[in-house]
Amino acid sequence: MVLFELNEACASYKGKRVLNRVSLEVEQGERIALVGRSGAGKSTLLHLLYASKIEECAFLPQNLGLVPNLSVFHNTFIGRLHKNSTLYNLANLIRPFSNEQNAVLEVLKQLELTDKIFSPVGELSGGQQQRAGIARALYQDCNIFLGDEPVSAVDELQARNVMETITNNHETVVLAMHDVQLALRFCNRIIGLSSGKIILDRQSKGMSSSDLAELYGN
Repeated sequence: MVLFELNEACASYKGKRVLNRVSLEVEQGERIALVGRSGAGKSTLLHLLYASKIEECAFLPQNLGLVPNLSVFHNTFIGRLHKNSTLYNLANLIRPFSNEQNAVLEVLKQLELTDKIFSPVGELSGGQQQRAGIARALYQDCNIFLGDEPVSAVDELQARNVMETITNNHETVVLAMHDVQLALRFCNRIIGLSSGKIILDRQSKGMSSSDLAELYGN
């Protein structure tokens, strides 16, 4: 089943073409890594996919979109605001319900962040903030996860745990990534971009990091 389809899609930013006639299909169940240099068009492509199915996707933007003055609990709970009434959301934001606390804790446990549940996000380290952003996306409880550099601020051990958590909790995953080793390990399809064009689209099985070297000018 095709979930996303782009046909010669183009996109510009500040008068500069950043995606140039990109055609792409994403099937249900695929785990895709978008790789390439900074400025290759990965983030723009990810945003195009998200814009086509906003209601069906959990999305982690590169800037995370967190509210610094709110706790990790509240930032995570924001992921389900659309599923509840306004009155319920307001009451829960003022005094969190125990059932919501328990549900959020289950998500935070997967990301080793339970001890920060009521800490303001603005007081967390960069890696902890990134995991809080992922917690919010996980809490949306969607089958599709789109993420822009989801492990850029965490160490190697945390990166593996985060990738496992994302891929274990979502049927279809599309990630913009710089870490090609993690991309090859956790994704079954690699899409390489350069200057706004797809120049590589292969199954990851049998590939090595050297197969992606030309994307980075190596």
